[in-house]
Formats: sequence, C-alpha cells, structure tokens
Amino acid sequence: MVKQLLLRLVPSLAPSPRSLLRHSSISVKARPISSSTVKMAAEYYTFGPYKIHQSEVFYSTHLSYAMVNLRPLLPGHVLICPKREAKRFVDLTADETSDLWLTAQKVGGQLENYHKASSLTFAIQDGPQAGQTVPHVHIHVVPRISGDFEKNDEIYDAMDQKERELKQKLDLDKERKDRSVEEMAREADEYRKLFL
Repeated sequence: MVKQLLLRLVPSLAPSPRSLLRHSSISVKARPISSSTVKMAAEYYTFGPYKIHQSEVFYSTHLSYAMVNLRPLLPGHVLICPKREAKRFVDLTADETSDLWLTAQKVGGQLENYHKASSLTFAIQDGPQAGQTVPHVHIHVVPRISGDFEKNDEIYDAMDQKERELKQKLDLDKERKDRSVEEMAREADEYRKLFL
C-alpha cells in the first residue's frame, strides 16, 4: 500500500517497463513499430486532469501522443505529450524524453510542410511560474511563416497570454468550449493522413 502511494506521488521511482520484464518470468517478444503506423490507444488519453478523446489525437507512439490544440495560436499549433502523466520535464524517464522529442521532430516536420511554413517553434512551459497551466508535460509545436508575428519572440508572450486565458476558462466541472470537438476532430483527421 505504501509503495503504491509512493509510486503515485513520485512516478520517477517506478521501474521502467524494460526492467520489469528483465526481472520477471514473463517472456515478451518485442515487435518493431513501423514509423508509418499510427497507433490509437484507448478511447481517451489523459492530459493532466483532463480526458482527451482519441478523435483529437492524430499521432501516437508507445510513449507519446500528438493532439490538436484547443486554442491554437497559429494554424498547425499542436501539443506533444507523454502518455504517462508527468507534471514536470524532470519527471520524464530518458526513454520518454527521447520519444517525446523525436515525436515533436516528426510531427513538426510534417506540419511545417502541410502548412507551407518555413520554420517551427518548439516550446515547453515547465511549471506554473513558467506559464504551464495543465500539470502534464507538453511541447508546443507551432509552424511559423514570415510575418505571423511582428517580432518573432512575441509568440512567447502570446503563448503565455493564451495559457493565462485558458486557465481562467478551464473548470474541471465544465466542458471545454473554445473549439468544438467536431472542429478539432476534423483537424486531427487531416493531420492523421500525414502519417499513413
């Protein structure tokens, strides 16, 4: 009981799936994951205290997923998240960190091309004082074009402002109301085609 509670409070103490397999009598045959395979998990993904319907998720690996954004700053602004709920970047395992960034790289490249952008902004707001409003690590991936902001770094101010507004609007007892679930599902369907 104490061990389970401790693992819930400090997830980084949990053994990795590989170490569990090494120390168990279970034999599991590893299957290579094709980079072109889009894997969808259960009906919902967790994003901090929120449930994200799989229709809003357009790409997934065994450790990470990419979802459309409730309040995008620019076309193609998406979020990359670890599947395991980790509040801070330092809470991620080495495998999760690597997979998260490789997913961001892959998704970013596809969305930059899809939106005919010329650059990408990758950003993490790690902790409340950094502007993080959802206590679950996530990377913002934002395709950029010339002139989308008067000064390039204004995107960070805009991101902070959107996060503050979102924090004021999100209430766990209420539905998210910014973009409709249908609108986000349509966008995710479009993006999903990029990875087939």
